[in-house]
Amino acid sequence: MGIFESLIVKLRQHEVTNFKSWLYVFVRNYCLMELRKSKRAVMVELEEELVDNDPGFDQYNEDRLTLMEDCLDTLSEEQRHCVRLFYLKQHCYQEIAEITGYDIGKVKSYIQNGKRNLKICMEKKAYGK
Repeated sequence: MGIFESLIVKLRQHEVTNFKSWLYVFVRNYCLMELRKSKRAVMVELEEELVDNDPGFDQYNEDRLTLMEDCLDTLSEEQRHCVRLFYLKQHCYQEIAEITGYDIGKVKSYIQNGKRNLKICMEKKAYGK
């Protein structure tokens, strides 16, 4: 039914010269989009179920937060300050530039490099490298 409902709308919007080919492509794309929607919904349900049923999930998150805090201390002062303001305090680049007095380009650079260095540190500590 959804295909026929969409078909009426799409035929008014497009000038179709070869209906058979156009219809094939339209139906194929419609079906692919429906499959993607259903897969996305299934993945969300699975994630929610895993989180709700896994008693170790809270401990895993707590361990990750502790690891992140440890790694934040390894960043330079500028990177640490900008990363905390951006990710933890939810400030935008402009606000961070005003708070810190850094140029907006520097703020973006500190956040990008800080995020990269934080990821590297967390991977090293998590995998014992």
